[in-house]
Amino acid sequence: MNKAISLAVLAGGILLLIFGINAYNSTGSDISRFFSGSATDKSIWLLVGGAAATVLGFVGLGRGSKTV
Repeated sequence: MNKAISLAVLAGGILLLIFGINAYNSTGSDISRFFSGSATDKSIWLLVGGAAATVLGFVGLGRGSKTV
């Protein structure tokens, strides 16, 4: 059961990273970078959340259940 949850978190993290990269490369984010020097908050939060979920998913998969 834990592996299934870890896989779901990993898949969600990868999906968030993809959305974050698309948001970072969007026209709105380009305009925001032009005027303020930084990308939009939405793109940053998507990238940070995606990275965290991806790492959490990998850690969960790597921990494996130890049965005796």
